[in-house]
Amino acid sequence: MTHTTTPDGDDDIAVDPIDRVLASAEARSGVRVFGSAQALQDASTVAYGDTDGDQWDREERAALRRVPGLSTELEDVTEVEYRQLRLENVVLVGVYPQGSQEDAENSLRELAALAETAGAVVLDGVLQRRPHPDPATYIGRGKAAELRDLVAAVGADTVIADTELAPSQRRALEDVAKVKVIDRTTVILDIFSQHAKSREGKAQVELAQLEYLLPRLRGWGESMSRQAGGQVGAGGAGMGSRGPGETKIELDRRRIRTRMALLRKQIREFAPSREAKRAERRRNTIPSVAIAGYTNAGKSSLLNRLTSAGVLVENALFATLDATVRRAEAADGRVYTLTDTVGFVRNLPHQLVEAFRSTLEEVSGADVIVHVVDGSHPDPAAQLATVRDVMGDVGARATRELVVFNKADLVDDDARLLLRGLEPTAHFVSSRTGEGVDELRAAIEDALPLPAVEVRALVPYDRGDLVAAVHESGHIVATSHEEAGTAVHAHVSERLAAELAPFAV
Repeated sequence: MTHTTTPDGDDDIAVDPIDRVLASAEARSGVRVFGSAQALQDASTVAYGDTDGDQWDREERAALRRVPGLSTELEDVTEVEYRQLRLENVVLVGVYPQGSQEDAENSLRELAALAETAGAVVLDGVLQRRPHPDPATYIGRGKAAELRDLVAAVGADTVIADTELAPSQRRALEDVAKVKVIDRTTVILDIFSQHAKSREGKAQVELAQLEYLLPRLRGWGESMSRQAGGQVGAGGAGMGSRGPGETKIELDRRRIRTRMALLRKQIREFAPSREAKRAERRRNTIPSVAIAGYTNAGKSSLLNRLTSAGVLVENALFATLDATVRRAEAADGRVYTLTDTVGFVRNLPHQLVEAFRSTLEEVSGADVIVHVVDGSHPDPAAQLATVRDVMGDVGARATRELVVFNKADLVDDDARLLLRGLEPTAHFVSSRTGEGVDELRAAIEDALPLPAVEVRALVPYDRGDLVAAVHESGHIVATSHEEAGTAVHAHVSERLAAELAPFAV
């Protein structure tokens, strides 16, 4: 019961909250009842006297008209039901052998960051030490029961395993835990699907997802059971045992394979355009520099600092998926390209490596690789090893590499000594403050390969276009202005050397 104040000032008139809500709803409804039917009209829409609806103005007849009494919004603040966005609550689980607890904890923290990037709330995380994961339930039947109790206690609705689970392991763990179970690969694929923007990126992510889904299709009941006819049907029962043909699970698999074939064709069709651009750069001897590294190491921030590229920068894993190529100019006038590539992560699904192979070709085809490492990360050595493994998979192991420890503003002197011992020739850079960026730019320019042909030519003054081309794409050793023209000593491409051949000295 509540008390209200009357217009005359009298207080303490008891009002039942239920009666107040019902009275408010009745006042808002305003519908007329004809027998058992309700007319969705009120006084403003009912025709009276000599007028009817056909005599309304055209705008009124064609306009959308409100139907009163349909709103479910509560007017009284005491009746408001507070609702909040429902995020997925997850519990993390991992298995590690003896002696690798620190690595397992770092991996689980990274999995927590992946889950949050995918849009989940991490409630808890557990690790089990055992030589090998249990082939049935990943963590063993007894520990799976303990995991079930933990999930029920914290109110989680998903379990994420810090590895790629076999289909049988996932099903068995779901049966015990009584909640959805996914693995690290699923989370990474989900993040990629959220962040893919270009047509090629979306096609690559969908292909990787279908490759992962195909062996994990599940069936329930007879609609998914395998059936066969003839002498093999029903244990060789022969006639009368023939099924309807393709079952649903086989039909789904066939559709997935068809879609995968279409996606592979689309990705192959994207390749010629990228290869034509690369061939044009090679023809003009424009060196390429690829920025590679672990996810969230600051590659896009470094590209923006070096070239003012304006690439999306976000403190999130895999914020950038599509390769971004920007033009840069060296101090001596040479032009080169800087490419921001997709980030890597430990246990990167092989489906993604295969699907993104066309994008990773930017790394394998580069003249110099700027390997960016998060200097503030607790395990930078693991980042270095992970990225170099993937670079080896795409054939870029022999490419010139410059190691850069980014986020130097978060690294103290003691940590710098440890990082220097890890990579003695590394550069310390802060994309945020600009520390070390000029030194890195100079190191990149020194690492750029020289054009193939060394020339000495006296170019007439009316062929200034050749001198400009030498400045743009060649490496000038010396230049001077003579009476007959410009004397040039430079390293240039074969095509430009052929154009300069008539003026060679």
